[in-house]
This record gives sequence, structure tokens and C-alpha cells, in this order.
Amino acid sequence: MTHLDEQGRPEPPLAADETASILGFLEFQRATLAWKCAGLDAAGLQATVAASSMTLGGLLKHMAYVEDDWFSRWLHGRDKSPPWDTVDWAADSDWDWHSAAEDTPAQLLALWQDAVARSRALVEEALADGGLGRPARRTWPHGEAPSLRWILLHMIEEYARHNGHADLLRESVDGLTGE
Repeated sequence: MTHLDEQGRPEPPLAADETASILGFLEFQRATLAWKCAGLDAAGLQATVAASSMTLGGLLKHMAYVEDDWFSRWLHGRDKSPPWDTVDWAADSDWDWHSAAEDTPAQLLALWQDAVARSRALVEEALADGGLGRPARRTWPHGEAPSLRWILLHMIEEYARHNGHADLLRESVDGLTGE
């Protein structure tokens, strides 16, 4: 049974196996980003803090890219899919961040939610095909491949780091605070 906190985020299980614990923490981090971006209009999603150009909209688009990159490309060895497949990443390595200003809040949220849904399905597929120790199809230049476990833990770290940014950005928009 999943318990939800006061923001509607699923609490990670207190006593579960390794897979459920890792997935529980990843879902909590995903829900935190959703909470920080909830109810904002385009101006709210484009707000910046101090000298940084980072925005909540940019975070949503970046995390959609990161979800697709790690779970589709790395884990399953698939080619980039739209919209990532048409980007000249060598010419603009931060395209995901700044192109978000051209998207509506609904587009950004849908892009991220669709990427998360695909990632969940791809994780289930990998769990059924070797569990947490299943190696990614893509490898580092020296030939080693990260495991599904490593990718999931990396995603928790990626969300946690960016959720710290989201805290500051959301507070600057309307004063909303909280972990």
C-alpha cells in the first residue's frame, strides 16, 4: 500500500526489497519535481533566479531528455526519438534547457510525463530481463556497461540535485517552499 505525503507524493517504502526501495525513492523524486512545477503558467515556468538561466520549464524538458536518454538509449540501446533525434547536440549541448521557453506549460508537462511513462515500462522490461544487475546495452568508451541498478540510482541523484534547484526557482515565483 502506497502512502502519500501532504503534497500527494508517494512515500518510499520503509521496509521493502532493494528493487521496491530504489523505485520508491525514484518515484518520490519524480513527484517532487511535479509538485514544484504544478499550477504554474508560462511565466512561472520561465522564471530565473539571480544570474542563472535555469528555469522550471527547462528542468522539465531536461529531465524528459534524461529519462529517455538513460532508459531508452542507454539501458535498451535504442536510437534517440523525437524531439531529441533532430537536435544538433554538438552545436547546442543545452538545447533541452533553453528551448523550453518556446514550449507551453502543457507541452512541457506532457513531454516529461510521457518520458516518465516510457521509462517506467522500460524499467519493468529490464527487471523482467535480468533484474537490477542487468547491464545496459550501451557501454562506456572502455567497454563497461552500467547496470540497471546504477542507472536507477543515478536517476535518483539527478532528480534530487535538480529538485534542489526547483525549490529555489519555485520559491522565487510565488513563495512556495518545502522540501
